[in-house]
Amino acid sequence: MAFDLVVRGGTVVTPEQQLVTDIGVANGRIAALGGGLEGRVEIDAAGMLVLPGAIDAHTHMAAVAGGGTSADDFLSGTRAAAAGGVTTIVDFTGAREGRTLVEDIASRRVASGEAIIDVALHAEMIGWRAGREGELAAAVDAGVTSFKFYMAYGDLGHRSDTGALLHAFRGIASLGAVATVHAEDDNIIGAARRRLVGAEETSMTGLPRSRPAIAEGAAVTAAAYLAEKAGARLHVCHVSSALGLEAVTRAKERSVALSAETCPQYLLLTEDVYREAEAAQYAVMPPLRSAADTEALWAALRDGRIDCVATDHCPFRREQKRLTGVFDELPYGLPGVETLLPLLFSEGVVRRRMPLEAVVRLLAEAPSRLFGLAPAKGRLAVGADADIVVFDPHATWEISADVLHMNTDFSPYEGMSVTGRVVTTVARGDVVYAAGGVVGEPGRGRFLERSVGQSSARTA
Repeated sequence: MAFDLVVRGGTVVTPEQQLVTDIGVANGRIAALGGGLEGRVEIDAAGMLVLPGAIDAHTHMAAVAGGGTSADDFLSGTRAAAAGGVTTIVDFTGAREGRTLVEDIASRRVASGEAIIDVALHAEMIGWRAGREGELAAAVDAGVTSFKFYMAYGDLGHRSDTGALLHAFRGIASLGAVATVHAEDDNIIGAARRRLVGAEETSMTGLPRSRPAIAEGAAVTAAAYLAEKAGARLHVCHVSSALGLEAVTRAKERSVALSAETCPQYLLLTEDVYREAEAAQYAVMPPLRSAADTEALWAALRDGRIDCVATDHCPFRREQKRLTGVFDELPYGLPGVETLLPLLFSEGVVRRRMPLEAVVRLLAEAPSRLFGLAPAKGRLAVGADADIVVFDPHATWEISADVLHMNTDFSPYEGMSVTGRVVTTVARGDVVYAAGGVVGEPGRGRFLERSVGQSSARTA
């Protein structure tokens, strides 16, 4: 039979193995793996790697932060994602005071309507209060099964205290859903901020001093304990430090149902950038840490203590991050969705000899499993969505904001030499990026309604 599409002769990489084979696609799904397949459209992948589409499980498109809005909306951001081999993102609802979780979800679904790749959502739990647990089941019915709490940002009204967390975690556990946390202890941050003196009270060098790694370790410890006692599954976002990792490790050793992510910025950048001329452009929460912290995180990727890598993609343009007052008045976030896969391949596989299979696990298999997107997402197997990336492992290029598709004039990795580049991205059987250009149609992406107690996601 002739398939709709065949990816021919590439090295297909799964979490378990590598094999040279063809992939046949029909009706947007993988229909066959084997030799000699024929398709109405064929992609020659000889000499290339064939990877499952990456899942960026932590993005902030068109997000309000620091009085501004992040530079990528769902159209520009998902175009950039496709150019980087990302075929699914999990974004956030953008909670608003006075709205229910279901209203937040409905609003964000409308905002994501122009996406060219598939989108799922975490429910953002801004300043969550005990007593609203009844909204959780309605959110799950609306296809959102993960809930994001902030243990910091009390001055902005975002923080959820431990009492609210405990009651929410119990409700989440009863539904079989997932609690996720931004883990930084607000009291430690407040005390550290008050101890800054001199230039550090306003300059960017004060940022990492104001949010020390011990704040992350303390918050992870507290959240893990509450989740353990509530019986909830917990996901720790953007682990940035050896102390945060230590707390993750202790919880896992106690068999707490806990997973953790880190981000490329915590693997590749250090707090030294806060002494540079463009220091304000690197404003991000949690802040960048020391070289010793980056090495600890790489070790945790190798041994499995960190489960996945996501970007926390929240880009701004240079003018939006011009420091005119004190560092904590800046909008926080970095661009990253387009460079996620190339950076992890170049720095992890090429430079640090990480197995290719580990990259597939970290960027596809694990996030699909952790967030209820499997078996449709995260694997190259018969029956799965045809989310496929043809990747040239030998191509070398230099990162520059000028050559990327993200709607920002800044890259934190500007000038970095990279080995490995996306050649073609296929999302649910459609070519959305090829020959250096984005060809996916606005609005072709689907909203993924996830279910608890099942591994699959419904599309709507």
